[in-house]
Amino acid sequence: MSVLVVLEQHGGKWNRMAFEAAAAGKMIAESLGVPLQAVVLGSAIDGLANDAARYEFRKVFATDNPLLARYTPDGYTAALEQLIRAHQPRLIVFPHSYQVRDYAPKLSTRFRKAFISDVVGVKTENDQAVFVRQLFQGKLSADVRANGNPQFASVQAGAFRAMEPGDGQAQIERFAVKLDSAQIRSQPEEPFREAQRSVDLTAADVIVSVGRGIKEKDNLPVVEALAGVLGAELAASRPICDNGWLPMERQVGSSGQTVSPRIYFAIGISGAIQHLVGMKGSKTVVAINKDENAPIFETADYGAVGDLFEIVPALVEEIKKSKA
Repeated sequence: MSVLVVLEQHGGKWNRMAFEAAAAGKMIAESLGVPLQAVVLGSAIDGLANDAARYEFRKVFATDNPLLARYTPDGYTAALEQLIRAHQPRLIVFPHSYQVRDYAPKLSTRFRKAFISDVVGVKTENDQAVFVRQLFQGKLSADVRANGNPQFASVQAGAFRAMEPGDGQAQIERFAVKLDSAQIRSQPEEPFREAQRSVDLTAADVIVSVGRGIKEKDNLPVVEALAGVLGAELAASRPICDNGWLPMERQVGSSGQTVSPRIYFAIGISGAIQHLVGMKGSKTVVAINKDENAPIFETADYGAVGDLFEIVPALVEEIKKSKA
């Protein structure tokens, strides 16, 4: 029995969520005391398999077949079904991507199991994995338990900090699947793409995010100055975007973008659950808020209690001095 992570790739490049799913899988595997394994599907994937072997997996399955060169739900479902039946993993973990949403329910029903999607947290109780899902746009959290094995779960983007590569020497095992072109009932088309955004916060290394504490639109230059000296992207909580002070594409949260920057500045943001859903994957969170009881301080790595109109300009000046 093991935890198996499906490492999603496109055209020889990893989906950025692949190793977030791996981090969740590692957490569960360690809690249950079982090995952590991974699988890569595609064609001519030796390079990807070798790269995956650097991570903290016990074994990496390289499932290489010409009919897997381009994604199809039939091909991926058949290949993973054969692997799961052959090696009997206890849990299969996916990134919650558009692709996974397309085929994972089909795969789980082959085993008469439910697919637990969009997981934001995991824990173990009585030697069983418990998955945390959010309901009503993050207003409620629910613990979900699966009956029997195998179990199938996908991990929400940004919910876990991505596993970092190391000096791992995972065993690579080639798993040959039996596929016939007659099984592939749909022809691959261009993958789904979201409408192009002029701002992609998911790629930002540093984000300065502003909330209600800014009071009015005319005060935005205060935080824009901080973003400028840091070379950061400017973001906001939902009320700022709803008021039209910043475009909706700069919203972070359950109804906006999900981000995982190296540093996230939460300025004048109270820390409502809807916002936390979008930024909790940040590696370091710095909060500035005049309310010492604001929920954001429970998430923050560093916090300053005080007036942002005093703290932020002083911080900008200190950063400028350090660069002089």
